Amino acid sequence: MPPEMSQPMAPTADADKPVRGDPTWVTPALTREEQTRHVGKTPVFFGPPLAILTQGQKNTMEISGKINRTAERYLELMRFHGLALAEAERQCIAHICQIGFMSPLEIRELPLEVELTRFECDGLDKVALAARLRAASFADLVAVVESLGF
Repeated sequence: MPPEMSQPMAPTADADKPVRGDPTWVTPALTREEQTRHVGKTPVFFGPPLAILTQGQKNTMEISGKINRTAERYLELMRFHGLALAEAERQCIAHICQIGFMSPLEIRELPLEVELTRFECDGLDKVALAARLRAASFADLVAVVESLGF
């Protein structure tokens, strides 16, 4: 038997792309729509906000429905809110957010925090940034904090 025939070849769709069954095959990335279906249950800690949100719901389906409806609405809010920020402004707000968890009160106080911070960088106008944050809605401020990963 020729040496090239002694090792089994993995099936491929294209000569250079492995297919399912080949150990080098990687699952294709899922689209956002494809990611919405998960099989099984995920344990979730119900802190005070989730307990208040689901108060009165008696079964798992009611609770799950309430959380999913709220999450869907929240994601839609995040999609349509926020502020266009220059890189220096993003760095300033990220510096402020580095304190850790940002409570709703701390998010509302972002304009004041910008005025009080000692953070400086090229291109940062803290007075102008604070004014923009002060004029923004709470949803806009939350979207900014969320976009920075806090």
